[in-house]
Amino acid sequence: MQPSWLSLLPFLIVIPMAIWLREILSGLLLGLLVGSFCLEPHWLGGLKKTIQYMIQSLTDVEHVKVVLFLYLFGALIGMMQITGGIKGFVQWISEKIHSQRRMLLFVWFTVPFTFFTPMFRIMLIGPVMKSMIEKLHIDKRRMAYIIDVSTEPIIVLLPAATAFIGFMTSVVEGALKQNGLEESAYQMFIASLPFNFFAIIALFIGLFTTFMNIGNREKSGKNEREQHETNHFHRLGIKKELALVVGEPLHLIFPLSLIWLFTMILFWYDGKAKGAETVIEAFSMADATFVMLLSLFFTLIITILFYLFRHQSLNELIYHFFDGGNQLMIPIGMLILVWAVSLTAEDLGFSEYVSSTFGTFLPKPIVPAVIFLVGSFISYFIGTSWGTWGLFMPLGVTLAVATDASLPMTIGAVFASGTFGAFASPLGDTTITSASIMDLDVMEYAKYKLKISLLCGGLSFIGYLIAPIVF
Repeated sequence: MQPSWLSLLPFLIVIPMAIWLREILSGLLLGLLVGSFCLEPHWLGGLKKTIQYMIQSLTDVEHVKVVLFLYLFGALIGMMQITGGIKGFVQWISEKIHSQRRMLLFVWFTVPFTFFTPMFRIMLIGPVMKSMIEKLHIDKRRMAYIIDVSTEPIIVLLPAATAFIGFMTSVVEGALKQNGLEESAYQMFIASLPFNFFAIIALFIGLFTTFMNIGNREKSGKNEREQHETNHFHRLGIKKELALVVGEPLHLIFPLSLIWLFTMILFWYDGKAKGAETVIEAFSMADATFVMLLSLFFTLIITILFYLFRHQSLNELIYHFFDGGNQLMIPIGMLILVWAVSLTAEDLGFSEYVSSTFGTFLPKPIVPAVIFLVGSFISYFIGTSWGTWGLFMPLGVTLAVATDASLPMTIGAVFASGTFGAFASPLGDTTITSASIMDLDVMEYAKYKLKISLLCGGLSFIGYLIAPIVF
């Protein structure tokens, strides 16, 4: 299909509809249907296209890894709950954390143990923090924000041992080859890290708001999702059952220690198998997403045996294994629709339309700033850092070469734009997952983060205007 403004239509529908309906699933489904009918105007053809895109989004290997990781981690959380692991750990840590400031600082102190992927970090500490916020009267949105701002902005700045390294290096390598450049993709990636202004600024502002306890005022009362809850009997039996569980911190510490240990070992093993000679190279070359999934699988097997040895009921473990996984079907469903909408837009010519619209006629000093601005706008609507990087890296490197702009700075601007979308967009997987774990309305939580995101984005844009003069 000839690229046109229709390629923007699915994304232009999703956000307004989600705001109007106060429900993001409906907006995603409508955007998918409209995009599919643009490609296949016949009523049956359009519906077939819709189903095909959903199936295609689930046949992507990387997507399957994410879905499995989410479901299995939810299953692990379910078992930790019924065995008293989360309750016991909360009781233990509550004796040592007596203020909001200490609790928020505790979130940052967990970074060295949870930095592998954003989803891993959110899934690991989210349920524990959720169990503690009522005692210390912290707004759920504030806690979710602190977790988010200590997640993606940090992980994208790390040079090794994250799920992002391989993909980020590969998109840089592809863009360099496309333009006939012989530079090392990994070295260029490293050189671009100081120019990911959004991640750096968001990180500093997150630290500042944590230490100074400003920027996010607490609100009394229940959050909006709870205020509109009409079914007071929803999951009442599960809640009563969990309330009667005896707390046992070991039932949380043991599986989390296992998953961390397996992750470190398998990162090294997978990297060495791919030809790495040093630990840093091994962590950089490893397939981080698969390593995390494999570590989780090993942890589940050993943890179930451990719980049985501790005289836990097998029937209860099985029930709460699936109950925990099923609790994450809403964010999983959202992600499947997000992926399907992105596939629809691509078939409508989204990438070609954006590239041809913004052209190659920009003055050299403003190339990084324009790439960041346009990339951030697009990434907000598509809600994925990886999708934004894959789309804009070839365009950014091409513009940098054509105008003789700084290559590391332009690459950093591309990475910054994707980071903005992943952090700020209601379609971002971290936003969806954090909101779901904290029982927040996704759109309300995204609106809560938008002001601070725009502040960081504005400062980043100014930085990209000034940096070509300084460097």
